[in-house]
Amino acid sequence: MMRAIRCHRFAALDSSGRILKDASSYAPLRSVLTIEKNIPQPIIEHPTDVLILTHYAGVQYPDALQAQGLYQHRPPLPYTPGLDVAGTVLQIGNQVSGLSVGDRVIAQAPMDLGCLADVVRVNANDVYQAPDNIELSRLANIGRNYFASYHSLKVIGKVKEGDLVLVDGASGGVGMATIELAKAMGVKVIAGVSSEEKTQYPKDAGADAVLCYGRDRSTHKSFKDAFRDVSAELGHPQGADVVVDVVQGALFEDALMSCVKPLGTICLVGFTAGQKPIRPGLVLIKEANIVGSLWGRWARENPEGHRQNVEEMLRYMETGAVRPRADRIFSVGDSIDAFELFEFNKGRGNTVVDFTTGRDPRSKL
Repeated sequence: MMRAIRCHRFAALDSSGRILKDASSYAPLRSVLTIEKNIPQPIIEHPTDVLILTHYAGVQYPDALQAQGLYQHRPPLPYTPGLDVAGTVLQIGNQVSGLSVGDRVIAQAPMDLGCLADVVRVNANDVYQAPDNIELSRLANIGRNYFASYHSLKVIGKVKEGDLVLVDGASGGVGMATIELAKAMGVKVIAGVSSEEKTQYPKDAGADAVLCYGRDRSTHKSFKDAFRDVSAELGHPQGADVVVDVVQGALFEDALMSCVKPLGTICLVGFTAGQKPIRPGLVLIKEANIVGSLWGRWARENPEGHRQNVEEMLRYMETGAVRPRADRIFSVGDSIDAFELFEFNKGRGNTVVDFTTGRDPRSKL
């Protein structure tokens, strides 16, 4: 038996499965998530399965959304959350090659989830050797943060050296990963945050400039004006080649559409400020490409290209061009606190849960 975080119902849905109209009626995540100690340990079921002993597992904003029932994928209840795991190989199927028991690895479980548990079962195609010179805690959110960022920059945005990228929500996991990867690719980056208190994170990640867009139309306008000046100073008077948008909401029309250059691309990664309609006439006048950015489908249909992208990211990390972080580390006993960071919009950087302490010695793990 093993420990696992479990979700038993969706916090934002009523008894018939409809989203509650009033957000104040959402159940607290603490009331739908539990920390359990007697969950059956997964076993090898297919010849390409790999069992991983979890050292660290990631928690990010989509995990909180998923537990509320507001994410695009609703797993069957009850379920164990968690897309990302960093740990060591415990057991492999008889058709797995290139991995050995004891290897330090990172892995993702994009459909089955389940990474917030002592032992995780994943397909060998979703497992990667961890760089020896990086602590596993710093690698526990590669899928949630870096995969989404690199997919936006490389696959959708096709950025090249010298381009200008604007990323909003830049103090969060995806935002900071976008800054780090873009700088490693030789790209100039302007980072946007909602408040002055969030500016240090994107500065530390290497952004060329950090601007505050606030939360209303007047501050959005000030942000737009400041962006215009800074982008010109950086040699891009027409605006950003690529905008990586994890916020959407009113900011999209108030500012972002003015920040992208003609024929530039806006990658829609998320909507932490809610969803607002996009007016086709505005897109037409701006001549902008607006593309939804979900790496999962592309990865399934292009497995070799996806593996190449992941290995490129890991090389950036191994060489120090990208320095992954573990900004907040929670024990298993405090893991629901990690979800609450995102429930109450207090998530910053990379948040992980430490499974290396508190294991029951009788579990034989």
